[in-house]
Amino acid sequence: MAVALTAEGFSKLLAYLDRDRERAGEKYEDLRRTLIKFFEWRGAPFPEDHTDETLNRVARKLDEGVEIKNLGGYCYEVARLVCLEVRKGNDSRNDPLDTNQQNTASANTTDLALERELLLNCLEACMNRLPAESRALIVEYYQDEKRNRIERRKVLAEALGLRREALANRAQRLRDKLEQCVTNCFNKKIAI
Repeated sequence: MAVALTAEGFSKLLAYLDRDRERAGEKYEDLRRTLIKFFEWRGAPFPEDHTDETLNRVARKLDEGVEIKNLGGYCYEVARLVCLEVRKGNDSRNDPLDTNQQNTASANTTDLALERELLLNCLEACMNRLPAESRALIVEYYQDEKRNRIERRKVLAEALGLRREALANRAQRLRDKLEQCVTNCFNKKIAI
């Protein structure tokens, strides 16, 4: 279900990102790029469209007065739901009594398992290419969940003598590098 973006919703989203309209626009574009990568990573057919749908839904919630404490986390959860809807939408068009589709579904499950294994192998290879300190940083940065993750990141930033924002930027650059490496590795393996 596509959600229309209203001018008020978009304005509230920008205001949430930053009071300064120009900085808000930059943060919006950063968020949009991150969400596009999220959908690309999950193999969504139209990452830009799904990203727009995600941002439209978030803007609508802000327009409705929903209080969002962690916009990045909220966007991630909405994107995850949009991704599930896309997959479910593709599956719901199938006739469960069609044996050809059942055979195709079984083959798709095997293909997905193989793809996941290839991706994990690529991730491991790409992690091993990173310098030891970068590898340690990225592993440490993405450990734990919720409150524990926040506390771990505070301690990590202090240990490295960085502000939390600088640590987040460094981790994002490493993640981008890893994603590019994994994508290149995966594309090479499936081309063989």
